[in-house]
Amino acid sequence: MHRVQLHYTLSRDASAALVRHPLIELLQAVDAMGSISAAARTLGLSYRHVWGELKRWEDELGNELIVWEKGQSARLSEFGAKLMWAERQAQARLSPQIEALRAELERAFAVAFDPAAHVLTLYASHDDALPALRAHAAQQANLHLDIRFTGSVDAIAALNEGRCILAGFHSLAQPAPDSMTARAYRPLLQPGLHKIIGFGRRTQGLMVAPGNPLGLRSLADVARQRARFVNRPLGSGTRVLLDDLLAGAALGAQDLSGDALTEPSHAAVAQAIAAGAADTGLGIELAARSRGLDFVPLAREDYHLVCLKSALEQPAIQALRQVLRHPDWQQQMATLAGYEAAHCGEVLSLRERLPWWRFQRKKRPIPASKGH
Repeated sequence: MHRVQLHYTLSRDASAALVRHPLIELLQAVDAMGSISAAARTLGLSYRHVWGELKRWEDELGNELIVWEKGQSARLSEFGAKLMWAERQAQARLSPQIEALRAELERAFAVAFDPAAHVLTLYASHDDALPALRAHAAQQANLHLDIRFTGSVDAIAALNEGRCILAGFHSLAQPAPDSMTARAYRPLLQPGLHKIIGFGRRTQGLMVAPGNPLGLRSLADVARQRARFVNRPLGSGTRVLLDDLLAGAALGAQDLSGDALTEPSHAAVAQAIAAGAADTGLGIELAARSRGLDFVPLAREDYHLVCLKSALEQPAIQALRQVLRHPDWQQQMATLAGYEAAHCGEVLSLRERLPWWRFQRKKRPIPASKGH
C-alpha cells in the first residue's frame, strides 16, 4: 500500500481548500488537452519537464500512466484514469474536513503575522490551573502559552538549557535548608540569575474514593492501612513534596504499599483511584473534585514561575505578568477548588521564597589600637 503525505503552502491567495498533488495536475492537463506539449503550455512548464515527471512517476508507481498510439492523441492509461477517479472521490468526500483544517492552520499562523500577539514557551510541572490561564490569556491579552507539562526538575533544567523562556514548579512555603525540596532545586536555581514570578497557592493532599472508605487522614494512615498508593515519577514536584511529607511523618517511601505504581499527572492519579486501581495518591484538590473523589488536605504550597533575569523585560513576560495581576484572572483562579491567587504576577525574591542561601557578612577589620 502506498503511503500518503500531506503538505501545505503559505500564500496571500484566497484559493480553494484543496489538497493538491503535482502528478494529478499533470494527468488532468494531459487528459484535457490530449497531448503532452499542450499540457505543458497550459501549466506553464516545458515539454521536457512534463515528460520527465510522467516517466519518473511511472517508475515510482510501477504502472503506465499515459498511452500513445500512432496518429492518436495521448490519453490516460487505465491506471492513470483510476488515479484521477480516486482523486475526485477523495476531494468530494473530504472537502469539508480539508476546509476546516485549512481554516485552523490559518488561525494558528495568524498569530505569527500579528505584531500585537505574543507566544511564550512554558515547561511546567503539571497543574490544572495552567490550561485555564492559557485560554484566558489567549482571549484577553492575545498571549499564547505553549505549555509542555513535565516534572518540576525537568522544567527548570529546560529553562537553564534554553529550551523555554519560563518554567513552572512548586514547593512548600519556606522549605527547610535540609529538605528534599532544597536538595532538588538548589543546584538548578541561582540568585541573581533567576527570577521568580508568583502564580498562586494550591492545596495538595490525599485523593480518595467517595466517602473515604479506608478512613485515611494522613500518610501514617496510608502506611498503617497498607492502602494501595499511586505515586508520581521521580523528578516531579509532587514526588519531591511527598518525600518531604514522609520525612516529616518519620516515614519512608518503602512504607507505602504500591509505591512502584506511578502516573504522569494529577489527573492520571485521580483516574487510577476512580477506576479502583489504587486506594489513594497525593495530588491537587481540583483533580480530585473534578473526578468525583474525596480529598484530604495535607499541605499548602506555592506554585512558582521562574525565568532568567534577562528575560523579565521581554514583551511576552510583561504581557503574562499583566494578565496574572489583573482582577479578572485572580477571580477566575479563586473559583478553582484548592487554589488561591497569591502574589500573582509579582516578581519575588528567590532568597526569601526559597531561603537556602546564606551569606555571611564580611567582618570589618578591627582598627589597630593606639599603644603607648
